[in-house]
Amino acid sequence: MTDSAPSKAWRDPILRVVPAPADINSNGHIFGGWVLSQMDIAGGIVAARIAQGPTATVAIEAMEFIAPILLRDIISVYAHLERRGRTSMGIRIEVIATRGRGQEEVKVTGGLFTFVALDENHRPRALPPA
Repeated sequence: MTDSAPSKAWRDPILRVVPAPADINSNGHIFGGWVLSQMDIAGGIVAARIAQGPTATVAIEAMEFIAPILLRDIISVYAHLERRGRTSMGIRIEVIATRGRGQEEVKVTGGLFTFVALDENHRPRALPPA
């Protein structure tokens, strides 16, 4: 694994997926919007666990595309809580591509997603105690 791969603190991936041929952009790489949606799904899973209920993505900060995702890559999305507020939380997300029959792991993107806990009226609500 490259030096930029997630540390052991990240544990297991939240989501693991293989992109389909329909996810390729005109450059022959995986469309950036596809990987962004996978990151949002994984971050939402972590946020909903912490909030113990529904959440909404309200911001994406400092996201960068480091390397392209290729068609035969297996994508692992890692996510963990980085900051916690009264109603919101920052979830740090990193995406690792496994390629070459598992011989190489490359960090392809990462970012900080902010989620807000929602009540039954889809309004912000306080997070449960940590």
